[in-house]
Amino acid sequence: MSPYIKILRPKQWIKNFFVLVPLVFSQHLFDYTFTWIAVQSFIAFSIVSSIVYIVNDIFDVESDRNHPTKKMRPVASGAISKQNAWIYAGLLLAVVYLISYRMNTGFNLLLLSYLVINFLYSIRLKHVVLIDLFIIAAGFMLRVIAGGVSIDVEISSWLILTTMFISLFIAVMKRRSELENQGDKVNTRKVLESYSYSYIDQISSVAATAVIVCYALYTMSDRTVMVFNTDKLIYTTPFVVFGIFRFMFLVHLNQKGENTSEIITGDAPTLINLLLYITTVLLIIYF
Repeated sequence: MSPYIKILRPKQWIKNFFVLVPLVFSQHLFDYTFTWIAVQSFIAFSIVSSIVYIVNDIFDVESDRNHPTKKMRPVASGAISKQNAWIYAGLLLAVVYLISYRMNTGFNLLLLSYLVINFLYSIRLKHVVLIDLFIIAAGFMLRVIAGGVSIDVEISSWLILTTMFISLFIAVMKRRSELENQGDKVNTRKVLESYSYSYIDQISSVAATAVIVCYALYTMSDRTVMVFNTDKLIYTTPFVVFGIFRFMFLVHLNQKGENTSEIITGDAPTLINLLLYITTVLLIIYF
């Protein structure tokens, strides 16, 4: 793979599908106008997230060189110089502008907020205990909110809370996996010194419980039943519960979790569960 494609981390773009959540749950998935705007929002967030990855690789170049797998990243390996990486990020920023300048002001402000917050995360905030987790969660929440703002639809508060807790859960699981995989090796992420297995396990349990409770309350809320004219969305909750439990299984017993995208696309039960969830949601909401 070309280093200039590899540095974009296209596999991580799967996270930006959160931008499309408001499109699906607003019942506009098959409306061309709404879908086209949502797709542009997805592309804009994907490119911006790649810019964030490039900046992160530039600032983390020394620590990445001490990591068993991250040392193969383009900047750390020397395939792309720091100067060229900055130029590349600038060119991508220009592409984002060409895509987003026709979008509404609210969306662009949220996109800019995502970029600024993650820039601060790359240079400093990822080294601050707990703040690092909430920055990751904020990124997912901004994706969902921006997806709703871009097509001008209202988003359920329960859905936003579900997004926050599921992103916190994923972030905590990532930290636990990093602790597990680190072992006696050189610590390539300073914030790990502030976390312990027992503390992370307590946080993950709280976050996992909150995800399930908030999602279940969303499916049963009066607004949800009124909007979809059905109370059958509650039957999608088992898929959410299974997804959470499966993720915990992979992290605790299989030492996976550092790369969420690889879990989703590489673990057959997780992928099948996700496809069944999406299919069930579409059938209930649209058919």
